Amino acid sequence: MSKSFDINIDCGESLGNWVMGADEALMPHVTTANVACGFHAGDPITMQNTIRLAKNNNVAVGAHPGLPDLLGFGRRVMSLTPAEIYAMTVFQVGSLKAMLATESMNLHHVKPHGALYLMLSKDEELGEAFCKAIIDTSENPTIYYPAPTEQHAVIQAAKRAGIKIVGELYFDLGYADDGSLIVKRANEGADLEDTLKRLEYFLSNNEVIAESGAKVKLEATSICLHGDGPNAVDLAKTIGDGLRNNGYELAPL
Repeated sequence: MSKSFDINIDCGESLGNWVMGADEALMPHVTTANVACGFHAGDPITMQNTIRLAKNNNVAVGAHPGLPDLLGFGRRVMSLTPAEIYAMTVFQVGSLKAMLATESMNLHHVKPHGALYLMLSKDEELGEAFCKAIIDTSENPTIYYPAPTEQHAVIQAAKRAGIKIVGELYFDLGYADDGSLIVKRANEGADLEDTLKRLEYFLSNNEVIAESGAKVKLEATSICLHGDGPNAVDLAKTIGDGLRNNGYELAPL
């Protein structure tokens, strides 16, 4: 039986005349797309164009809801109630589903963006509200989340609700010793040779190497790439080649 691995990108994050990310160049090298839904980034035309781009490249599409903060790109924590989290998630996922329906496509998953992800990781009530929104808007409720997933409040809620959980691995971000992500970007982009070594190490050991050199156990079946990285396309090609060379087929989960 062939092994498969998923590569996903955060995309559709342009806004009007302002362009963010290399979506068109990246789409042929990935299998799943997390499309911004207009709150932290994106707009109706960008959403529509991104969905069509994904369809033309046989890429599955998931919703990437964020906080209502265009100016801060959804990366500033806000004080919100569970009812607000539920309503804004339903609103964003529902908008994307309607766009997908016009292209005869189905919603693949939901993945929270930026500061929303941080809030859901720490607050159980917010996590439960988010999970209820996923269930109420999805035929096959699935959440993408950075591994290790066990440490996040929303993932515990997802397990209780029977939502499928997809653990993600990152190579354009660093790892701390506890497996948490270190969000920083090097201007020169990811080191491709080092990325390939770390990928092969993970495939052999189910571990990532933290910035301190410590080895952290992770369970992941998808790799997330940020389309705004300086060498995002080369990174996607490197990871795709590395997976294929290790006997993996690239496919949506």
